[in-house]
Amino acid sequence: TRAWMDHFHAMAFGNRLWVVPLHIDPPEPQAVNLRLDPGLAFGTGTHPTTSLCLRWLDSNITDQTTLLDYGCGSGILAIAACMLGVKQADGVDIDPQALSATQDNAEVNQVSKQIHCYLPEEYNKQHADTQYDIVMANILSGPLAELAPTLATHCRSGGDIVLSGILEEQAHNVLDAYAEYFSMDAPVVDGDWVLLHGCRK
Repeated sequence: TRAWMDHFHAMAFGNRLWVVPLHIDPPEPQAVNLRLDPGLAFGTGTHPTTSLCLRWLDSNITDQTTLLDYGCGSGILAIAACMLGVKQADGVDIDPQALSATQDNAEVNQVSKQIHCYLPEEYNKQHADTQYDIVMANILSGPLAELAPTLATHCRSGGDIVLSGILEEQAHNVLDAYAEYFSMDAPVVDGDWVLLHGCRK
């Protein structure tokens, strides 16, 4: 059933970026309009954690060239990053359906050549030493804490880590896990949810 699609409307995230469902015309044709058929994978922009990440990308992408989207879901974050100026994004997800949704959504937005998707095992084989300007993960706080050493390895010195999927009361656990590797900022809060940002030491 796709009845819920009727409730999915165009939304602005910051100054440049809009997420617009495929079945409606963009309200701001001059904006960066990310067209989305969310399919089955998590990530339409409506959840506060996705929204926090999209707003961060809109405000902070300047001249960064590479991004890792760990737990890419629908691909919305990697696609937005490329549309805002990142040259190359890699997406990782444990769900094969998420990888196909990401590729489909990347094609719709004409950034499929810039985005490559992997299951974790495949990614680890091919990209054990790859480092990025931005590492972004919008997943649950437990896995985020466990992944701290891995995600730190993939973030270049001075690069950005952006983490969400975190309830406000869980933020200190995640901050503790990343403090060894990153200079972490104060949490950005949206309702019950937070985004954490840090710079790689």
